[in-house]
Amino acid sequence: MKPFAYVRAGSVEEAVDAHAAHPGARYLGGGTNLMDLMKLDVERPGTLIDVSRLPLDDVRELPDGGLWAGATVRNSDLAAHPAVRDRYPALSQALLSGASGQLRNVATTGGNLLQRTRCPYFQDVTKPCNKREPGSGCGALEGVHRDHAVLGYSERCIATHPSDMAVALAALDAEVELYGADGKRKVPVAEFHRLPGEHPERDTEIRPGELITGVVLPAATAGLPSAYRKARDRASYAFALASVAAVLEVADGVVHRAGIAFGGVAHRPWRARRAEEALLGAAPTADAFEHAVDLELAAARPLGDNAYKVPLTRGVTLDVLTRLAPRTPAPV
Repeated sequence: MKPFAYVRAGSVEEAVDAHAAHPGARYLGGGTNLMDLMKLDVERPGTLIDVSRLPLDDVRELPDGGLWAGATVRNSDLAAHPAVRDRYPALSQALLSGASGQLRNVATTGGNLLQRTRCPYFQDVTKPCNKREPGSGCGALEGVHRDHAVLGYSERCIATHPSDMAVALAALDAEVELYGADGKRKVPVAEFHRLPGEHPERDTEIRPGELITGVVLPAATAGLPSAYRKARDRASYAFALASVAAVLEVADGVVHRAGIAFGGVAHRPWRARRAEEALLGAAPTADAFEHAVDLELAAARPLGDNAYKVPLTRGVTLDVLTRLAPRTPAPV
């Protein structure tokens, strides 16, 4: 591992100032992904700015009925928070499906959003990777790509985003709260992560030196019909082959709100806008769900080894939507 300097920030402002004073620095929260990448020589920061002791470690009710979760709240604490379990069950379920118990006790909300792809070509510095070294090529494109993207990828990168939590936050219309040299701003989670395009080295829309200070969940009532389901190679400690987070509200026999996001199939949590639009105003029937999901997955471009992800995503999504739909018959 390359030697690095260490700075402990005493405030958000101090952290941002320290980052500006040390070009190429990285913020350190739980460090569960960053330290692994430093050991692999993928990340080589000259300075780590420790933000783990900033007062961003609580969950607060907002006046409008929403919820704010600080950037350094541990994943296990956020999953177990009564308001999250009661009003945003998809988020709690997504958090509990990620990593191991030990990792969830250390990993943070902000770090989870910033974790990088687990593509083996990205993690192996002897292999070409446009995300790690722009212009070097994509080893996965003609190599082993069973776990890679089927939606929204480019010829420069076919990696997938690894977070479970971000998929749920995208479906729930949450926002990322940021602080930087220009002050505070918010970005919808569904727009925070980028598709690879010509610049796969840029994972997110975060600006240089900006610090994630929290996430904002919109107002929700108890028992919001939401759920997260993840398909993976083994029962624990595995990244999603395909996953889905969904919110489905039905009134007067028709869908009034549909929020659907896929995980494990794209460079970012994939907000299924086509499916959502198809469901609005429709009766929550099996035919309507199948039509909506097929409409969304028509954009999929599977590669040689990952065509299975299309029917897998379809099946997982239909299962979640069916479970969320009211069991009363729709009007005729």
